Amino acid sequence: QVQLVESGGGLVQPGGSLRLSCAASGSIVSITRMGWYRQAPGKQRELVAGVISGGTTNYADSVKGRFTISGDNAKKTAYLQMSSLKPEDTAVYYCNADVTTEGWRTSRYWGQGTQVTVSS
Repeated sequence: QVQLVESGGGLVQPGGSLRLSCAASGSIVSITRMGWYRQAPGKQRELVAGVISGGTTNYADSVKGRFTISGDNAKKTAYLQMSSLKPEDTAVYYCNADVTTEGWRTSRYWGQGTQVTVSS
């Protein structure tokens, strides 16, 4: 099995910064992609940013220039550096990863989510 554990959420004032981490563990052969999604109350879950194993990244238009996703293959960890945070960034942030496990099966896994609240 694979577990994804997010950390780093919390309460921050508008204009502030937070860094989220997502650590993967378990019977992992390889990780081809990791991404961050978010879901605000009453809204659908949306993609925030993703990074593939070669380092290519993609971002939602709403966070371009403010958020940066990165990955550490050795640590099986993805990070989301969030700056210039706005109240509309308030949401539960979820990590996901496309993981190949022992047995050579590739599946998408999700973390449990971490709350980010941007408020004065």
